[in-house]
Amino acid sequence: MVNKEQTPVRMLLLGKAGSAFRLAADMAIEAGAEVTPFDDAQAAIDHLRVTGSDMVMADVDLDVPAFIGQLRAERFAVPVLACGIAAPAERAVAAIRAGAKDYVPLPPDRELIAAAIASVARRGRTEIIGQCPALVQAMHFGLAMAPASAAILVRGDAGTGKEMMARAIHDASRRDGPFVTVECGGVSEDMLHAELFGYEKGAFDGAVSRRTGRIEQARLGTLFIREIGGMAPSVQARLMDLLREGRSGMLSTARTGGAARLIASSSVELRQLVADGHFRADLLNHLGMIEVTLPPLRSRGSDIGLLAAAFASEAAQRDGLPVPSISPDALHLLQAHDWPGNVRELEAVMVRAVLLARGGTITAQAIVLQDGRQFGASAMPTAAQFDANGLPVDGLVGRSMADVERALILQTLEHCSGNRTTASTILGISVRTMRNKLRSFIDAGYSVAPF
Repeated sequence: MVNKEQTPVRMLLLGKAGSAFRLAADMAIEAGAEVTPFDDAQAAIDHLRVTGSDMVMADVDLDVPAFIGQLRAERFAVPVLACGIAAPAERAVAAIRAGAKDYVPLPPDRELIAAAIASVARRGRTEIIGQCPALVQAMHFGLAMAPASAAILVRGDAGTGKEMMARAIHDASRRDGPFVTVECGGVSEDMLHAELFGYEKGAFDGAVSRRTGRIEQARLGTLFIREIGGMAPSVQARLMDLLREGRSGMLSTARTGGAARLIASSSVELRQLVADGHFRADLLNHLGMIEVTLPPLRSRGSDIGLLAAAFASEAAQRDGLPVPSISPDALHLLQAHDWPGNVRELEAVMVRAVLLARGGTITAQAIVLQDGRQFGASAMPTAAQFDANGLPVDGLVGRSMADVERALILQTLEHCSGNRTTASTILGISVRTMRNKLRSFIDAGYSVAPF
């Protein structure tokens, strides 16, 4: 089951014209991004106030910490990738400490650019592949609901493809406006409020100019709210007010001149959040009119092989390599894995497998973790290493709690191919907590790969 790409990720590129930095633009376009270049930081911020963007790539030859500081002062939650050509290590570290999501060395590598876009902004394709009955049913139901104006809730574990489903529904709806995304996970209450509703000049100390909110940017199109369960109560209340004022789940403000359709995603059970007093029951009632639930990859059987082949073909074509076949032993290894990171994790595994393939075939030896270690028993604890509750304990005795926590966070992040959202979900912590932990590791002098 395949829907072709129609909704590219919007990337703002901030760097000097004519430099090797601009080579990243072509690679980003190839990886599924719509690129808008700027030489000047102020012009870039002016653009963000009106149009917004899914992500920013900024050259560390510019003052990236100051740029990020201005974004924070104006309550922008857009992720920033720092880039540099043989840049001093202190510049990269300063950018990460200032809040950059990642650091990408230049001249850029196509695979690195593609991976960065995928991890930060979830590339905009709407390709959904599989024959699993639960997936087929979810896809058919979601597309059948596409023409409706009612809000839709897309549920599923992290990495199952909730945003791709939302984009597919948007494309099938044939709405005239754009597909605009807002992230709730790890975003402060004030920032999320500004992202959604915008503000007028002078609304707070950093509001030096009027800003257009995402609801207004999404007029006549779709507003997609990622992980709505993380939305602060005051923002839930304001969103609920707009839903009441609109018609059947549509969102509009006094200046939009047209309504936006709401689609939200959640990897947690919102009904439990309502029971715990963390989510509004009336908001869930609006979202719960139409629910599309995506199955985890581990329950999709033969879809694992279909997806693995598709990802291998895509990676090979992108890098100009022959498309490899997948050996039976490699397929067995893939199907035996539990895939906590779901489809997103499988894609990262197949990208590495293509590069390690020999003789046109992906064997079990090419199915590896991010650091090159093998999948399977060699990478997993044995039964003797577990306690009576099923928890691994071998090697932990004698280590401090801080050491164990640090190892757990870094190994989970590694297992999730550097995706902080997926790793945070597995660990049961917020993306903000993950970011703060990683920053504390760096400050303490520990080596942390810039995912």
